[in-house]
Amino acid sequence: MAAKKSAHDHERRKQISIRGIAPVENVCNIKNSFNRHLHYTLVKDRDGATSWDYYEALAHVVRDHLVGRWIRTHQHYFREDPKRVYYLSMEFYMGRTLNNTMVNLGLENACDEAMYQLGLDIEQLEEEEGDAGLGNGGLGRLAACFMDSLSTLGIAAYGYGIRYDYGIFEQKISNGWQTEEPDEWLKFGNPWERARPEYVLPVKFYGRVQPTGKGSKWVDTQLVYAMAYDTPIPGYNNNTVNTMRLWSAKAPNSFNLQFFNSGEYMQAVCDRNLAENISKVLYPNDNMFEGRELRLKQEYFLVSASLQDIIRRYKHTKARRERDNFECFADKAAIQLNDTHPSLVIPELMRLLVDEEGLAWNKAWDIVVRTCAYTNHTLLPEALERWSVALIEKLLPRHLQIIFSINHFFLEQVELRWPGDMERVRRMSMVEEDDEKRINMAFLSIVGTHATNGVARIHSELLKTSVFRDFYEMFPERFQNKTNGITPRRWLLMCNPGLSELLSTKLDSDWATNLDKLQQLQKYGNDEKFLHDLMIIKLYNKTKLATYLKATCNIVVNVSTMFDIQVKRIHEYKRQLLNCLHIITMYNRLKRNETAGFVPRTVMIGGKAAPGYHIAKLIIKLVNNIANVVNNDPQTNERLQVVFLENYRVSLAEKVVPAADLSEQISTAGTEASGTGNMKFMLNGAMTIGTLDGANVEMREEVGEDNFFLFGMTVDEVEKIKKEGYYSKMYYDQNAELKEALDQINDGTFSPEDTGLFRDLFNSLVFDDRFCLLKDYQSYIECQQRVNDLYLQPLQWARKCLLNIAASGKFSSDRTIVEYARDIWGVDPSGLKLPAPHENPGTEL
Repeated sequence: MAAKKSAHDHERRKQISIRGIAPVENVCNIKNSFNRHLHYTLVKDRDGATSWDYYEALAHVVRDHLVGRWIRTHQHYFREDPKRVYYLSMEFYMGRTLNNTMVNLGLENACDEAMYQLGLDIEQLEEEEGDAGLGNGGLGRLAACFMDSLSTLGIAAYGYGIRYDYGIFEQKISNGWQTEEPDEWLKFGNPWERARPEYVLPVKFYGRVQPTGKGSKWVDTQLVYAMAYDTPIPGYNNNTVNTMRLWSAKAPNSFNLQFFNSGEYMQAVCDRNLAENISKVLYPNDNMFEGRELRLKQEYFLVSASLQDIIRRYKHTKARRERDNFECFADKAAIQLNDTHPSLVIPELMRLLVDEEGLAWNKAWDIVVRTCAYTNHTLLPEALERWSVALIEKLLPRHLQIIFSINHFFLEQVELRWPGDMERVRRMSMVEEDDEKRINMAFLSIVGTHATNGVARIHSELLKTSVFRDFYEMFPERFQNKTNGITPRRWLLMCNPGLSELLSTKLDSDWATNLDKLQQLQKYGNDEKFLHDLMIIKLYNKTKLATYLKATCNIVVNVSTMFDIQVKRIHEYKRQLLNCLHIITMYNRLKRNETAGFVPRTVMIGGKAAPGYHIAKLIIKLVNNIANVVNNDPQTNERLQVVFLENYRVSLAEKVVPAADLSEQISTAGTEASGTGNMKFMLNGAMTIGTLDGANVEMREEVGEDNFFLFGMTVDEVEKIKKEGYYSKMYYDQNAELKEALDQINDGTFSPEDTGLFRDLFNSLVFDDRFCLLKDYQSYIECQQRVNDLYLQPLQWARKCLLNIAASGKFSSDRTIVEYARDIWGVDPSGLKLPAPHENPGTEL
């Protein structure tokens, strides 16, 4: 430990200069609290404690500083009764909590100094924490960023999700193939959560609908219970702490002891396990709908428990102990549906209001529409949820009746608006009458909410002009755009402290909550010393990543090369294969000794493939096989290296993003809703090579076309070429370098042990190139040459990197949440800042 302490000393001293010297009293309190938790919470002493014990003791110390703020925040909400925002999401990809919490509470320097004085390395302790991987990718990570911004802006907000026992699988690479292992993130417990057994709520499934004189009644149901686990979400430097409430499935408590004597005890245990399977595991599919019963159970489980909790909170206030009607429900609650996964909120809230609370249908419908709003996250047809009518009828019979009624009344409105247009009525029906009757959940979400938004301007326009054109013509006032954003606290302050310090020397101290102030950096574009400092920080971050890769993967990378990085879920539309074609093209040129002016590159590709996605798994195998050939060829390996980043996750992204020189955002125009990885790289001073897709369009507008490497077709050009007939083999036949690369994929150059291994990839590109890789190939190669040429001019490269940072202000999730608050939720985003609690946690209440 002493050696680690010594190695950490230089970095620790550097961080002290960044954050200022911690008061001696704070450091002393933290040391005392740390020892107290080690002894009394963990029942360990320094002789028997492990690194995990030290991490957990520190986590409890930091949580102590949260508790007073957490309680005071909710006392304030109870007393003032503001309108609450409820963010429902099947995914919250939170990552690690310790470092982010220390940053938001301003404790990082005091904790660092305290651990140093105790002979511990705080970075090592931070590495002990596993990722809370309760999400697949962008959707879940966006939810996490939004929770941070909601707290930082002082908005009374609650995140509702599922506490999966197993999050996104842990990816292992074996002989180049992806294998999946369970993510046991709760194996050692979770010091950040607090179980709330007092909020155990019943959730019903199956059964039948019984008509009565007072309406319909859902009877003979099977019960599962939802137990709440609360996690504090602190705002940045404002003493506000909101709550993320995750639900865990519990079987009913009844346990018939006669089973011990009748021999059916094991069956009783198995039945309990089946009930609790609902929250067992996160479905690992991203941008792909999988219509399985367990998934529908999960979606309703989230919705039912959350709505019961929302209504309980609405009814119980300090001003009026019990609200006895729902007249002001929509004025006190805003429910945001993060994609269609929680869309059962609409029929479930109708059921609760009509069947349980006795409201008239029209009154209840008005409340539902005014309360709920819907965010769409995809343009891909295969990702849109369409649930089988038979499955809904089996699992949620009353809800199917309600959906049919909603659809009936809605189609009556459509007929009134467009008399005789039965084709339009058919197109707009929520009930699709193809081979199997299905409910289109996106249509339900639009009809049952007052606002539908896309997540980038081009995405929102495509929703209006193509995917939901009929609905836009019906409800033009409901459609909005809310371009995604990222929290600058995690994605700059926390993950890139060196750059944060440099920016703080030039900007006002509140820039992390007013990211538009980054624009002031533009005036330093010709300041050579500042640009030099910027590149020194980039080199330091590249060295940190290289050190990590050597220590964890035994991969050695050259930090003097360009770090060319593409990290995201593996999917055909994200076009990792286009990146592979470029790598092979560079390899072939080097083999031909075309080395003049060639900038050495380290190309890193990372991401997980859905376990059942054959092509995506083949892409991972191809990347690893290309790496095996390129990295072991003495003619090329000093100029070109390929690395597959195993088990890409939030904590790895925090190391990769600050180290990137070039960010690959190369999806086919019109397929990526927004992207947020593109924003993280931009904020941390990477250049972007990308298409006019998703948020890339707005990023390029902000930074200027000269500071963005643009290639490829536009959305209109993609639509035109597909309408006219796209023949990808023509590009294969006409482009010699492209044909050479594809033939090498097909002939076994990268799979000598099995020459037909990648034939499916070859055929998918040459004969069925759905995402137009071959059409965009030449444009991409030429654009990559421009990247190469600019990198040969370090000062010009640095200047453009600075301009990218300076133009990143728009892409703060704070800005996104302010727009949601004002345009959709009707709440004040001006910012609640509560008084600071007593310095000694535990004594202030």
